[in-house]
Amino acid sequence: MADYIREEPDSTVVERRGIGPGGVVAIVLVIIVAIVAILFASGFWSANVKSGSLPDVNVSAKGGSLPDVNVHSKELVVGTKSTTIDVPKVETTKKKVDVPVVGVKDN
Repeated sequence: MADYIREEPDSTVVERRGIGPGGVVAIVLVIIVAIVAILFASGFWSANVKSGSLPDVNVSAKGGSLPDVNVHSKELVVGTKSTTIDVPKVETTKKKVDVPVVGVKDN
């Protein structure tokens, strides 16, 4: 955020200028587009566009069919496997010790 100071004869005016809500929305959209581009470039997503045609538009403007698009994404497989690992064993034992005792005694 930048500060701009204007000095006038009797007072000083400080204007603060920042990104604003429109700038934040634009930054979020650019990040989303970049992530989608990376997913397509890395091959995680792939799009096979089959031939299709745009609708013929005339005065009555009846809709046509859109092209068929198949998006194939990689499959993520999650599971478990058996493995042997070393786990420390913690044990407790009982032992007699003398501990200090505090009390109050009446006369």
